Amino acid sequence: MPLLIALIVIGLLVLGLVAIYNRLVRLRNRTDNAWAQVDVQLKRRYDLIPNLVETVKGYASHERQTFEDVVKARAAAQGAAGVEEQAQAENMLTGALRKLFALAEAYPQLQASEGFRQLQAQLGETEDKISVSRQIYNDTTLTFNNAVQTVPTNIVARLFGFATRVYFEVADDVRSVPKVEF
Repeated sequence: MPLLIALIVIGLLVLGLVAIYNRLVRLRNRTDNAWAQVDVQLKRRYDLIPNLVETVKGYASHERQTFEDVVKARAAAQGAAGVEEQAQAENMLTGALRKLFALAEAYPQLQASEGFRQLQAQLGETEDKISVSRQIYNDTTLTFNNAVQTVPTNIVARLFGFATRVYFEVADDVRSVPKVEF
């Protein structure tokens, strides 16, 4: 009888361990999927940027440094690996785009251009989608991190090498409205 009770307890512990492990795997996969959605929106953004730069360049060709900054920031963002590096690169790219739009405000003919307005609208939609995707990623990351850090799942997480994830955060200065002076 004591052997049977011991086997039942061990069996229940193993089932509990399996359930916790499977929950951690599902949460990790959900977080990976959320990051993939952010990545899709970021790629869409990267595809719009060259068209936007070329459109502005047609009106303000002498603003070479601004264009180079945008292109450089785009390349850095595309080459970023990992959430932290991606967040830094995206902050740099957002700052460069803000300068590009501030520059565009100095050219009324550019502002009146249908192509520019369409690109600006598409980029605005994409920025909104990136924001939503980032929020979903951060929410799933919070759920995953809570599971990895709370008892009893933290024991299983440590045992099987699950580690907390980094949030995709935007720098505060990128969120502020650009100051335009003429």
